[in-house]
Amino acid sequence: MPPVHQPIIDQRALSLYRLYDPAVLADPYPLYARLRTEDPVHWDPFLHAWVVTRYADVVTVLQSFSARCAPAPQRLESMGLSALDLIGQIMVLQHLFMDPPDHTRLRAVCSQAFTPHRVERLRARIRQIVESLLEPRLPLGRIELMADLANPLPAIVSAEILGLPPSHHKQLKAWSADFAEVLGNFQHNPDRAPRMLRSLDETTSYFREAIRRERNRPAGDSMISVLVNAEIDSRRLTEEVIIANCILLMVGAQETTPNLIGNGMLTLLRNRSQFERLQSDLSLLPSAIEEILRFEAPSQHTTRVPQQDVRLGDKDISSGQSVITVIGAANRDPERFPDPDRFDIRRNDNKHLAFGAGPHYCFGAPLGRMEASIAFSTLMERISEFSLTPTRLVWRDNLGLRGLTELPLLLRL
Repeated sequence: MPPVHQPIIDQRALSLYRLYDPAVLADPYPLYARLRTEDPVHWDPFLHAWVVTRYADVVTVLQSFSARCAPAPQRLESMGLSALDLIGQIMVLQHLFMDPPDHTRLRAVCSQAFTPHRVERLRARIRQIVESLLEPRLPLGRIELMADLANPLPAIVSAEILGLPPSHHKQLKAWSADFAEVLGNFQHNPDRAPRMLRSLDETTSYFREAIRRERNRPAGDSMISVLVNAEIDSRRLTEEVIIANCILLMVGAQETTPNLIGNGMLTLLRNRSQFERLQSDLSLLPSAIEEILRFEAPSQHTTRVPQQDVRLGDKDISSGQSVITVIGAANRDPERFPDPDRFDIRRNDNKHLAFGAGPHYCFGAPLGRMEASIAFSTLMERISEFSLTPTRLVWRDNLGLRGLTELPLLLRL
């Protein structure tokens, strides 16, 4: 239930539902600033959830609230999404929606595919993939950064990590986008239910076949092999749990790193002095990537629920109520980041929340950083000048995963 003593505020003006307006989606930060200033722990009646925007509050929620927040079948039915019950069920199997100790045990298994040593071994391969994607574009003097590089790079890399044919990356990307829409748009997708259900059926069938092939091979170091051969409490993982975690890796890898690369290039081109500084000194690349992650977080929000009644800020939140943490707002909180709307690739003390915080901190973060770093360094080493083409920018209609649909650039070698 909403709070009894809700302050008199403009509910519609402060609702995250306004992100469905393309103009607000293109620049959500004024909305986030209003929320932080006027009602930082805000009851959103349109989403039937609390919206939290201050850095300190977001950290508290991410570290201490429960991740068991997949939509219940009853809630899906109330929104006209009964056909998506299966998605809610399979998503709850993922450790994305688990709490310790189950989450801790399963995360330890999945993290075996992302040890620092294994990620570092991928460096040369990622560079090779970037070069192969760029090579046919350079003589043309132009590139559509999203379609030609940002989208296929993590799709190919994640396919190889899973142990799947890299040639399947386009299909994996298409499925990933459908799953990401469920996660990113507050589950308000009734008109797309048939497509979502079809993608679920196709994806689960695909991974079932991959798992069965893997069971007939010697143990390897692919993600699917690790999961197939793993044991928790002396028991093998079920096929459903393996599939769910493959989906998690697929979506996590393919729906955030493209946004990091695309958002990063756009932000750099909009801040030419910063771009030129980075191009002249690539040793600034690690701090530049952290600033990109802070300034234009690829993942803008995530949801948690308290397991008991709590007080956050000056509001009382009941056990089981949804709490949406707006990472994009927390990353621009002036109480945490001086001059937060200034893009500064030399920013110090840049502990942003782009990869989350607490038990669910993204274990693929080192890989995402590496892919972005190699993409930017290769682009800047091979190309002397970049410029935006005079086309209108269109942001993806996924409200939680902030990224461009395309980013056409003109190049000069």
